[in-house]
Amino acid sequence: MLRIVNYRLHKPNKDYSALYAALENVSSTYWHNTTSSWLIETDLTPEQIYNNLSSHVDVDDELVVFTVKSDWFGQLKPDDLKWLQARQC
Repeated sequence: MLRIVNYRLHKPNKDYSALYAALENVSSTYWHNTTSSWLIETDLTPEQIYNNLSSHVDVDDELVVFTVKSDWFGQLKPDDLKWLQARQC
């Protein structure tokens, strides 16, 4: 399944490297092309992903995980478009 993780981090001077490392560890197949969104290919549920990541954000930060279904549309670089198309989402 393809999941999208979105976040809004409210402390610009905080070191969020543990969050980014946790995102990379959720799956070996991910795409981080925008500032606050990651696409992750995993069998974990959105709740499981959230539980893996939530300890790395502050209470005033925002974090949400969605399942990506088949409909999507946008403007992307050719390699990014190929990445999405290869996953038939």
